[in-house]
Amino acid sequence: MNTQRHRSTLLAVAGTALALSLTACQSDTDSGSTSAPTTSATVASSPATAGEDTGTSGATGAADSADATGSKGSTGTSAGSTGTSAGTTGSTGEQVTASAPVCTARDVRVTAATQDGPPYTHIVLTARNTTRHSCRLAGFPHIQFLESHKKDVPSVAKSKPAAPVVLTAGAPAYALVKLSDGGVDEDNEPVSGFSVMLEGDSTVIAVTAPGSDGIAVDPVKALTGYWTPELRNGADDF
Repeated sequence: MNTQRHRSTLLAVAGTALALSLTACQSDTDSGSTSAPTTSATVASSPATAGEDTGTSGATGAADSADATGSKGSTGTSAGSTGTSAGTTGSTGEQVTASAPVCTARDVRVTAATQDGPPYTHIVLTARNTTRHSCRLAGFPHIQFLESHKKDVPSVAKSKPAAPVVLTAGAPAYALVKLSDGGVDEDNEPVSGFSVMLEGDSTVIAVTAPGSDGIAVDPVKALTGYWTPELRNGADDF
């Protein structure tokens, strides 16, 4: 009897211990299952937050880099536009327009040559631009052949060109000048040199008469045409 009671007591104690052990394990298991997801979620959120911050910083950096590149690009484009404008000015060169400055005695060289054969009744004046810029040759040459006749030689209106005569660098213009009618009974006077003034300039240009003996001028019959880019048939015949 005593032995049986002792076994019963041992079995009861063992059962209680087992029950307590199982309860503890169940409690640990429940506690672990609850805390593990919580810890896992916290750890996961940190990389996500860091990732978001890093991503934002990267986007901002990329945007800043793009803006900086765009800004430099814009500056380069602007510089390119300026260069193009300058290049356009350089490639197009000087514009030849009626607004070019009036030619002065310092801009041109005036020479004279006889036209046709004897009797030499006409000469041709050539005014050549000796500068590197364009200038506008206005009106007609103001000519005085003789000291005894201080009046300018009259101009012929029909020889006036329709458009202003603009001379580019090195370009010539011409004016036909009548000396006489070529008659033997005319009151011609020998002229070895004469004066020319350009319209808008009071500087006197000394011109050497063509030929070794000079020219014979009848101051009453003398006429001059306007400056033209070329000598034109018909309009310059007078």
